[in-house]
Amino acid sequence: MTDQPVMIAAGGTGGHVFPALAVASALREKNIPVIWVGTDQGIESRLVPDSGYTLKTITVTALRGRGLLKRAQGLLNLARALCKSVSLIRQVQPRTVLGMGGYVSGPVCLAARLCGRRMVLHEQNGVAGFTNKMLKRFASSIMEAMPGTFNAAFTVVHTGNPVRTDILNIAPPGERMAGRGATRRILVVGGSQGAKALNEIVPASLALVEEPLEIRHQSGDRWVAETQRAYAHCGHAVEVFPFIDNMAEAFEWADLIVCRSGAMTVAEIAAVGIASILVPFPSAVDDHQTVNGQYLVDNGAAVMQQESDMTVQSLATEISAIVNTRETLIEMAQNARKVSRRDATQRVVNNLLEVD
Repeated sequence: MTDQPVMIAAGGTGGHVFPALAVASALREKNIPVIWVGTDQGIESRLVPDSGYTLKTITVTALRGRGLLKRAQGLLNLARALCKSVSLIRQVQPRTVLGMGGYVSGPVCLAARLCGRRMVLHEQNGVAGFTNKMLKRFASSIMEAMPGTFNAAFTVVHTGNPVRTDILNIAPPGERMAGRGATRRILVVGGSQGAKALNEIVPASLALVEEPLEIRHQSGDRWVAETQRAYAHCGHAVEVFPFIDNMAEAFEWADLIVCRSGAMTVAEIAAVGIASILVPFPSAVDDHQTVNGQYLVDNGAAVMQQESDMTVQSLATEISAIVNTRETLIEMAQNARKVSRRDATQRVVNNLLEVD
């Protein structure tokens, strides 16, 4: 049965694709083939082939929150994608189909059930996405990254979010921060595209912090010059990057991170063990970033400021309170690491290889 593949349905955004890649890597280590179903538009179209996996593509678009004409087109695409997914599953005969949420999971996971294959779901966020909500009643097993995402009517396995090995290999907080001097290291990350609100407010806030700081700020490609100007009179050592390629190195370097609270950001913060100030993306569907971040806040690992309430002074006050003593930074970092499911990838793989 080792040669029988696992089919992974994941695409669109990094929040779905990166944890799926971690699972795929663990399956490959067990000599289990992986067939990936995604789209030719999302980041999976580049990342999956580059990682050495077979990618099959379907065309599928959002149904939620669209006009009547686009919704009709979406339903037509869904029907076509379902037919293609049934054909793929009959051809591949996977032992299990893993749906990671997102639009591409819908037709693939429905096809799995129509073809009598074992189908399991994984939800990365603290609020279940539309696709996983629709599919949960058909799943052989449901996995959640954060406890309580699904209600008690369903049997759910709390696995955590699979995280890349280079993140997991970072030394724990006490060891990592040993010997660091008085200068505090601040990492600012607004996601792969940057975050305009953070680019505007964080530089002014950091200028008010009296403790000596070193700052690394990922601004997004569009905002580099603007963000550099915002730091012109900051009074601290600053580097502004359009994009940080090596996030493992950036996490290892930092004492405190100011960032959004997407599912994978929260998972990586916890896996590394790093103090954080979280500013949820205000337009996230169902405000899921607030729920994601609250998991760290409730465990003494982070503080949260809503973008609508955040001011230059309020953020400066929060930063100053955290970086004032090394003990506070280490305590928050250790609390983050305590709530991490560092074995999340193996938990997901074990679930995939179960036999109902």
